[in-house]
Amino acid sequence: MKKILIASLIACVFISCDLSKYKLTKEYDFETVFEKSGGTQTPTYPEVIDYYEELDQAYTSIKLKEFGLTDSGEPLHLAIFSPTENFNFDEIRDKYTIILINNGIHPGESDGIDATMMLFRDLAQDSISVPKNTIIATIPIYNIGGALNRNSTSRVNQNGPEEYGFRGNARNYDLNRDFIKADTKNTRSFSEIFHNVKPDIFVDTHVSNGADYQYTLTHLFTQHNKLGGELGDYLNDKMMPSLKASLWENAWDITPYVNIHNEVPEKGFAQFMDSPRYSTGYTTLWNTLGLMIETHMLKPYKKRVLGTYSTLRSIIDIAERDREKIKDLRARAQRKYLTERFYPVNFKVDSTNITKLQFKGFEGEEITSDVTGEKRLKYDRKKPFKREVDYYNNYIAQDQIEIPRAYIIPQGWWNVIEILKTNKVEMTAFKKDTTMLVEVYNIEDYKTSPNPYEGHYPHFDTQVTSIKDSIKFRKGDFYIKSFQPAVRYLVETLEPTTPDSFFNWNFFDTVLQQKEGFSPYVFEDSAKDLLDNNAELNKEFQEKKNSDAEFSSNSFNQLNWLYKKSGLMEKAYLRYPVFRVSR
Repeated sequence: MKKILIASLIACVFISCDLSKYKLTKEYDFETVFEKSGGTQTPTYPEVIDYYEELDQAYTSIKLKEFGLTDSGEPLHLAIFSPTENFNFDEIRDKYTIILINNGIHPGESDGIDATMMLFRDLAQDSISVPKNTIIATIPIYNIGGALNRNSTSRVNQNGPEEYGFRGNARNYDLNRDFIKADTKNTRSFSEIFHNVKPDIFVDTHVSNGADYQYTLTHLFTQHNKLGGELGDYLNDKMMPSLKASLWENAWDITPYVNIHNEVPEKGFAQFMDSPRYSTGYTTLWNTLGLMIETHMLKPYKKRVLGTYSTLRSIIDIAERDREKIKDLRARAQRKYLTERFYPVNFKVDSTNITKLQFKGFEGEEITSDVTGEKRLKYDRKKPFKREVDYYNNYIAQDQIEIPRAYIIPQGWWNVIEILKTNKVEMTAFKKDTTMLVEVYNIEDYKTSPNPYEGHYPHFDTQVTSIKDSIKFRKGDFYIKSFQPAVRYLVETLEPTTPDSFFNWNFFDTVLQQKEGFSPYVFEDSAKDLLDNNAELNKEFQEKKNSDAEFSSNSFNQLNWLYKKSGLMEKAYLRYPVFRVSR
């Protein structure tokens, strides 16, 4: 649709429409690159920003703002559609449902970029139903560095557009793995936007990889058990079915994201577990209802974009209809984690609680590859089917952590403290040196990835023990109460055994290396004195020598065992440097 503002203004003279929504009398063309190309092209990054800047100039209901920088050197933008023409979130938050749409986290998956451009235009021009109680905000392109790195070859499985951006950002990070570790400027600027907007609903737009099937649209809602409580029940029992029904009424069908590769869906599949490294896992930590729209890579680009557009409209309708319910449930969820004693972690699929899906797929079979001579999977689109499949979308927490009264972080860990501050964590610096009885974790065991992953070698299966000890803290160290909106974020990042903890992302790896040691020829005399003056230790030592042949034949291991028992060993080694204040 071509929009010429002068013509609209002339028309308004004859039909007595409200001229206040128009800012200027300049001629604008709001037909998108996608529309002009017949649904085969997506705009460049400068074209996207120019488009929103012109919407801002033309309509009083739209505002484009700049936030912090990204790794590309470009600022991160936020476009806001507000039917109230008030763009101060602190003033409008309580009265309106707020939706935040994130586009282009993987710029090759550009469907949401084009769909949201058309959505904002149509809302501003009143060419579609305009919500009265909902504010829509969008990050037009989140991964700007990836968007600037355009090509037509890297998405080998994807059916259009003709050119698109690259998955990695300007420093080759996958931004949808960075929401906790915050290695990039993009992520830190996103945090600024997120905590400014404080959305009720968060939508991230993607294109799927994996199996072949009949659907253009799939949904990946944040895992409802992990979201928890009444809010999780609403997401699973009300919001998800409402989205499906709304799309069905508009001639679109949708299914849960098919989380399999090189398998056929009819064998059954599990819901993707979005831990906090992912966008919807991160937003869940502030009790935001999260959804990834995953269009199917093999469907035509035009159809994928139009499907995304329709899904966004359906989400707006749900936000409009359920405003009071969503606000109430989010407030309850926040109170829940301020008063609960325990926090559930480490979720695993509940294989006994199966949901049955009526799934529309294509028959797949294993045939001999003409390339490798081995077996390969091939789908036959001439053989569509609809049949019941098992869907594992229920998870159970394997562990629970007692939420402490507070955490204490020594000021030397400024890298962690900076990320906490970016996420608006409330903390207080000690005004003087202070000694406190706290709970201290010792790292007992952990595994480490043998391969690099997003700039790290992450740990997993971390195990700790804890003791109570009096620790002297310095003036300037930080005391962080858990009774605050960031409570879920604090537990997920500061408890070392959680999947995406700062410990597991290598932020505290220096405590895993012993810094001081002993020379055997010097420590021999001290070890003898230790055994001569401690009968119990001597007994334990002799028993270990008698029962452990390898130990008894290795003099250094014997001395090292005594060194660790002597009280002379550095306390920092394997001591987790974040301390818990018990309730």
